[in-house]
Amino acid sequence: MKTSDALVIDEPKTHEPTAQAVAEPAIESGPRATTGVKDAKIYIDGKFYTEADAKISVLDHGLLYGDGIFEGIRFYHGRVFRLEEHLARLWDSAHSICLEIPMSMRDMTEAVLETIRQNHLRNGYIRLLVTRGIGNLGLNPTQCKYPSVIIIAATIALYHENFYRKGLTIVTCATRRSSPAALNPAVKSLNYLNNVMARIEANLAGADEALMLNDAGNVAECTADNVFIIKRGQIFTPPITAGALRGITRSIVFEIAAELGIKITEADITRHDVFVADECFLTGTAAEIIPVVKADGRLIGNGKPGPITARTIARFREMTRETGTPIFV
Repeated sequence: MKTSDALVIDEPKTHEPTAQAVAEPAIESGPRATTGVKDAKIYIDGKFYTEADAKISVLDHGLLYGDGIFEGIRFYHGRVFRLEEHLARLWDSAHSICLEIPMSMRDMTEAVLETIRQNHLRNGYIRLLVTRGIGNLGLNPTQCKYPSVIIIAATIALYHENFYRKGLTIVTCATRRSSPAALNPAVKSLNYLNNVMARIEANLAGADEALMLNDAGNVAECTADNVFIIKRGQIFTPPITAGALRGITRSIVFEIAAELGIKITEADITRHDVFVADECFLTGTAAEIIPVVKADGRLIGNGKPGPITARTIARFREMTRETGTPIFV
């Protein structure tokens, strides 16, 4: 991952203390060519390799066909955030595509923690992959006898800190989100070409992110983030059935809304609903919670991150500081 190259929008004219308090991303990192970790160690099937020596076969079906699954996981202040939920989702994805993960969840937990220790990190990002493994050039996955587990630890800041203060611009892309009847978005597969094509459209339009619709024309999600809008003090987000990923950070927003006494509703959302929203924000493990201030050239609200978004980000920051699975014990 690298820091976004997208253009920075105009500085807000006013600086509210509350907004300033939540502006900084939970992990600060400049753009880096690879993992950003000096002498990085990468876990592959029970062993650690240097970044230069970490390799997979050209006959791995994860490479040939995108046949595998992954999770992106964050860790803050020496604790892995929501590790159990991420691993549960990984196992669900594996079960859905008939992929047997070659280790127990307990052993996977230890492998994740040890990868972080090997890289001497307290804050960062884990990319955990399970590929179908080596097979022949045919499509049949039964030819792949031994799935592979790969764990990469990295430093990350998906967006520059300015975007958390000023907000993102998004555009609606022509590429539709994959239908649950085709490739269900609930499976975090290695085949992310649908999202990549949408990301290309955002790049060509000079926007920071792309809004993806489903076949019914309703909002599904962005290329790597769930979408939330706020109208008259209430939060709305597309249901999973609209093609949205059951995001871990998405579920945290539901928890935060309950704590803050803010009503939150899953409902079909149109582009019009986004245009006329009072506030909008996106959620994802890498992006965390980040405001959106312009969609398809229309300002959202007053064109600045709003108060409910700021409160939600502030509470999220507290949770990342206070909870998680200890890495160093």
